Amino acid sequence: MAKILVVDDESSIRRTLKDILEFEKHEVVLAPDGTEAIDYFREEEFDVVLLDIKMPEIDGMEVLEKMMQIRDVPVIMISGHGTIETAVEAIKKGAYDFIVKPPDLNRLLITVRNAVEKKDLVTQTQQLKKEVDKRYEIVGEAQKIVSLKDIISRVAPTNSRVLITGENGTGKELVARQIHEQSTRVKSPFIEVNCAAIPSELIESQLFGHEKGSFTSAVKQRKGDFELAHGGTLFLDEIGDMSLSAQAKVLRALQENKIVRVGGEVEIIVDVRVIAATNKDLKEEIKNKTFREDLYHRLSVIIIEVPPLRDRRDDIKLLVKRFITDISDIQGRSPIDISEDALKELQSYHWSGNVRELHNVVERLVILCDKEIGKTDVEKYVKPLIL
Repeated sequence: MAKILVVDDESSIRRTLKDILEFEKHEVVLAPDGTEAIDYFREEEFDVVLLDIKMPEIDGMEVLEKMMQIRDVPVIMISGHGTIETAVEAIKKGAYDFIVKPPDLNRLLITVRNAVEKKDLVTQTQQLKKEVDKRYEIVGEAQKIVSLKDIISRVAPTNSRVLITGENGTGKELVARQIHEQSTRVKSPFIEVNCAAIPSELIESQLFGHEKGSFTSAVKQRKGDFELAHGGTLFLDEIGDMSLSAQAKVLRALQENKIVRVGGEVEIIVDVRVIAATNKDLKEEIKNKTFREDLYHRLSVIIIEVPPLRDRRDDIKLLVKRFITDISDIQGRSPIDISEDALKELQSYHWSGNVRELHNVVERLVILCDKEIGKTDVEKYVKPLIL
């Protein structure tokens, strides 16, 4: 069932549309003119609007423009003097569709149904985006985190390459995600490659793609991650584990903005912002001849170091409470409390696994504790397992 606003200066049309829509179990609100319609629209949430074009005082086109400024809701324009030019103008101004009077009943109901589905889809998409944004939010108020967020906000709008360094579990992926989300490429793909998880013999195919028949298992052509990330961001995680041969090809791609698929000959132009991350000391890797110095200089235009959790202990309280809420939501239960003594106990640990380890510990406590997490619970379920 949808809530629908019907706007028409003809009372007979309003009553007819109301009867038809209420028969389909929709809730209908009627407005005889544009002024009253805008007032209703400001005060209430509607799923769809049926809006007449020719009305006294304020016509439908002006009402449409005002509604689009307030919020994005599917507006179906209705007119007894419909022309292609009028329909095109209405669509350009944001209308969902255009129907000629007297409306065909089936066409009207199908259009309304499609508009409702579109509204539901937009709502779901917005909700999912909020959940994704929340998942990749950098939580913390320590000075090092404030400085980190400031660097991200400065770097993100540019196309400069970024090298993110830090220990395992500090949140390097979150930094990469935030850079992408705050960049001009946000509507384009964010492709992540874990260089440590892909065998060295497959990393080149993963990054650059391959042609059919280029090796035994290449049964069809495949686009690589550079192509898939075209226009967006390519995040090369754990780049310190990439083979030297793959490093050479990545260097060439960065220099020329072109790639060649494995087994191919055609050069493919790619527009990709590369963000890399590592927990290794790449300068030491260069000395050991396991990482190319020229690639390091290409990647490290901006270097961002993510601090370990032990250097931002004051943030542990914020993180624990956030994790309790998130984990409880996933498990479909109410968040449990945690005592100040328990929080202080958690703040005293070294956290060699950083934020990732803390999240796992909180999940363990949420599962094993009943109403409140106390200091004794931390000593029982956490302390023996902390490295």
